[in-house]
Amino acid sequence: MKIRTLASSSLLMALLSSTTTAKVSTLEANKLGDELTHIGAQMAANQDGSIPIYDGGLSANLNADPLTNIYAQEAPLFIITAKNIAQHKHRLTDGQIALFEKYPDTYKMPVYQTHRTAAYPKDIYNKAKKNATKAELVDGGNGMVNFDETVPFAIPQNGLEVIWNHVSRFRGGSIERNLATLSVQRNGGFTPVKVRAQLTSPHYLADGFDQKEDDNVLFYYTQSIKSPARLTGNVLLVHETIDQVNQPRMAWAYNAGQRRVRRAPQIAYDAPAQVSEGLRTSDQVDMYNGAPNKYHWNLVGKQELYIPYNAYQLADPNMKYKDIAQVGHINQDLTRYELHRVWKVEATLKEGERHVYAKRTFYVDEDSWQIAIADHYDNRNVLWRVSEGHALQFVNANAPWYISTTNYDLLSGRYLVELNNEEQEPFKFGTSVKRKSFTASALRRSGKR
Repeated sequence: MKIRTLASSSLLMALLSSTTTAKVSTLEANKLGDELTHIGAQMAANQDGSIPIYDGGLSANLNADPLTNIYAQEAPLFIITAKNIAQHKHRLTDGQIALFEKYPDTYKMPVYQTHRTAAYPKDIYNKAKKNATKAELVDGGNGMVNFDETVPFAIPQNGLEVIWNHVSRFRGGSIERNLATLSVQRNGGFTPVKVRAQLTSPHYLADGFDQKEDDNVLFYYTQSIKSPARLTGNVLLVHETIDQVNQPRMAWAYNAGQRRVRRAPQIAYDAPAQVSEGLRTSDQVDMYNGAPNKYHWNLVGKQELYIPYNAYQLADPNMKYKDIAQVGHINQDLTRYELHRVWKVEATLKEGERHVYAKRTFYVDEDSWQIAIADHYDNRNVLWRVSEGHALQFVNANAPWYISTTNYDLLSGRYLVELNNEEQEPFKFGTSVKRKSFTASALRRSGKR
């Protein structure tokens, strides 16, 4: 499947001239499933065995409850605090260190045994290997050709390719989520904004993939607010395009109070994300999304870090939001950190471009291609915000994803956290949705209070 149709030889030449990376050879791609996992992580353990060999991850089980804590009997190997942080700094990001400095009496990181649980369907592995020898970036890295659904660059050559792997990663195909976004104030107060969201890749539409309609679409997305009452019925619709420079993201918003649907081109880059009270930008949703054209992307390399992983305690449906959202940061007793290898990618703002973040550092889990941690700097090069993605393996969908994301504002002392503990059916995989559900007319119908 070609994501963009090459309508003429002149267009083909233009795209080829702007290609910024080359596909890898068949010989190189044959490392996938051998010395590398099927999506490009190192198969081997690290030198001292604290990161084990990859053994395939958790087995898929469509009938299992993915939120059941399979590691409930494990105790932390150790807990990092402000008192012993010095001996662990080499495995922490600048943002994590800053959180210890800001909250020395309460912030901690319980570190557990590492389990490499990430796994994907066989079909995704096959596509990753095919993409490795075919997929290419075009338009300065802002689009792709010869790319089939997910993991375009299992053996990445630069930072942009790593970021594209995150943006296009497999999330289960077609998913309905029920979650709450909490903007937590300095005193710990919050009012949950509850939403129902539907995310569907065009490959998983009930009426099938259509080359004409879906050629440049990465996924379709709707978000409907359920509470509080002042926001109930407001709906956002997004057609997430692949090349967002030549064909910007298409977004519409329905305002229940006005009963009107409007185009929403502002839902991009550093515009404040919806229901975030200004605590994150639009391109911070899902840790990072959207067009990468404002930044230079430098692939620093790999390193071993303590990152959020197998976050079963944060997924516990018996927990209440007030038990998790505390002053300054979430309840760190409920978090779980493990030692994993990550790709480090630095994004620096291009000359002449504008964004509230002049520099961003992303740490991407090698086993899942998910961004685990992101540090964001303002235009004075001061560390401003720190984001963490608390993930686990959804065995019923054979896909890793976030159970919670946090975004800490170091300057204001406020933070944003997404949770779903109090929600009914927080994750529904395999939902059957037709293309017509992602139209402006459907948006208007779904937004009734």
